[in-house]
Amino acid sequence: MNVFPALGKGSLLIKVAFLLVALLALLPGCDRPSPGRESAEPAPPSRDYGPPVDGGRLLQATLAEPMNLIPALSTDSASHAVAEHLYVAPLKYDKDIKLVPWAAESYEVLEDGRLLRFRLRPGIRWWDGVELTAKDVEFTYKLMIDPKTPTAYAEDYLAVKSFTVTGRYSFEVRYDKPFARALVTWALSILPEHALAGQDLMNTKYSREPLGCGAYKIKEWLPGSRLVLTANAEYFEGRPHLDELVLRVIPDQATQFLELKAGNLDEMGLSPYQYLFETNGPEWKERFRKYEYLSFGYTYLGYNLDSPLFSDVRVRRALDFAIDKEEIVKGVLAGLGVPAVGPYKPGTWVYNESLKPRAHDPGRARALLAEAGWRDTDGDGLLDKGGRPFAFTILTNQGNTQRIQAATIIQRRLRDVGVEARIRTVEWAAFIKEFVNKGRFDALVLGWNITQDPDIYDVWHSSKAEPGGLNFVHYRNPELDELLEEGRRTLDQNRRKRIYGRVQEILHEDQPYCFLYVPMSLPILQARIQGVAPAPAGIDYNFYQWWIPRELQRPVLER
Repeated sequence: MNVFPALGKGSLLIKVAFLLVALLALLPGCDRPSPGRESAEPAPPSRDYGPPVDGGRLLQATLAEPMNLIPALSTDSASHAVAEHLYVAPLKYDKDIKLVPWAAESYEVLEDGRLLRFRLRPGIRWWDGVELTAKDVEFTYKLMIDPKTPTAYAEDYLAVKSFTVTGRYSFEVRYDKPFARALVTWALSILPEHALAGQDLMNTKYSREPLGCGAYKIKEWLPGSRLVLTANAEYFEGRPHLDELVLRVIPDQATQFLELKAGNLDEMGLSPYQYLFETNGPEWKERFRKYEYLSFGYTYLGYNLDSPLFSDVRVRRALDFAIDKEEIVKGVLAGLGVPAVGPYKPGTWVYNESLKPRAHDPGRARALLAEAGWRDTDGDGLLDKGGRPFAFTILTNQGNTQRIQAATIIQRRLRDVGVEARIRTVEWAAFIKEFVNKGRFDALVLGWNITQDPDIYDVWHSSKAEPGGLNFVHYRNPELDELLEEGRRTLDQNRRKRIYGRVQEILHEDQPYCFLYVPMSLPILQARIQGVAPAPAGIDYNFYQWWIPRELQRPVLER
C-alpha cells in the first residue's frame, strides 16, 4: 500500500495533477494505447543525437511545496517526490517493479525469511564527505522504533526482533517470525547519524536543508516559487546526465499547462481533457511525447467514522449506491481510468476480481437511508433525523481539479437522494496539517498511492486510528485487524491472495471509504528529452539516464 497521501502529479509512486476545465458529463470513452507504453498517436521519427551527454536542466511542475525533507517525518507526496532524489536505501524497485540492490552491494534471505543479511557498497558518501556505513542504517532503524519519533512508518521496523551491525558495511536483521514486508522495509531511506543524532527532529534545519547522498542535492529553495536540485557528481551509481532539476511551484494545472505550451516546463501530468483534446496536431507531435498507463494510486471519498452521520454502515452503503462512479470516470476522467472497488490496482495479483463496484441505484440508496432512520419529515427535500438534516462538508485540496470535479458530481448525486454535501477546498499544507492529521473533517476526497506489496496495515489497522496516524478516518474492525496481521506474517503468495481477497471484501461491505476511481497517468515531456523508456514501473524509474542533446540544453540557473 501507499506510504503517503497523493497530492497530484504521477510517477512510479505518486503524482497526478489536473487542469481546471468545464465539467464533462458522460463523455464517451475512446480507444487508448496499452498501459505503460508511449501514446499510439503517430510521432515523427526521432533524430539520432548520438550517445548521451551530460548537462542542461529539466523543469517540472509541482502543485505544492514539500512539507519536510526528512522522509521519516513526511506524509505528503510533494515531500517524497523531492526526497527520492536526495537519499538512498539498501534496496530499490527496478523497471519491472522488483526489489534489487541499491546502496546494498548484496543481500541474503535466510531461515525462511527470518534472517536478512546485507552488505553495503563501500565508498558511498554523504554530501559532506562522510562515508555511509552500516551504523547509519542502525541509526535509522533505532530512530524509527523510538516512540518519540513522530513518524507514521514505524510499524515495519517494529516487526524486527534484532538489528546487528556485523561490520563497517554489513548488518543483519532478524525476525521472530516471517514478515512479508521484510525486504520492503529496507527500501526506505537511510538517514545520516552524524547529522541527525541528538537533533530535535521537529525543529531541525535538516528538514529544509537535508544532508543526503542521493543523485541530486538541494541548490536553491525559493518558498512559493521553486526548488532547484543540482546533480551530485559523486553519486555512487554515476552522476545523472541532467545538471539540474527545477521544480516550479504552480498550484493549479491550468497555469501549468500554459507554461508547458510556452516552453517554460519540460514535463507535467496532463488532465484527461488536455491529453485527448488540447495536445494534438503537428506542433504537439513535433515538440512533445505523451504517455499513458494505469496509475499506481486511487482516489476515494473518505468518511470521518467518529461522526454520527457515518457511523451506520447502511448509510455508507447507501452513499455508495447514490454515487455514480461510471459517471465520474466518464465525466471527470474522460474515460481515461476505471472505477475503483478497493485499495488495489486492477490487474495485479492481489486484486479481487470477484468484487464489482455497486451499480448506481438511487432507489436502493433511499431505501437504505430510510432503514437507518433518515427521512424528509419537513418536506424541504433533505433527509433529516432527530431534527438534524443530513448535511456535511467534503474537503479536498486546492489545485487538484480532478478531485474538485469528482466532488461536484458526488454533490449532485447525493442531492438526488436528499443529502446535502458542501464542497470546500484548502491549500495542501493546511489541508494535511490542520484537517487530515487532526481529524477535523466530515468527509474528504483524497488519493492513496499503491506500492507493490499488498500490506495496508498502516492505513487500515485499528492501532493506526490515532492522531497523526494514517487511519485518519478512524476505521476499526477486529476481523480486518487479524487479517492484516496475518497477511504481513505470511510469505506464501497464494495464501496472501486469499487473505487480502477477504480484506477487500470487508472494505467493500463496510465502506469506510467510497472507492472512486483509478486514473490513468498521463505524463507529457518535451521531445528534446532522450532516454525515456516506458516499462511496467512507468517512465520515471530511469530518470537519471534521461538526457538532453547539447544543442537543445537550457543553461543552468545562476544563483
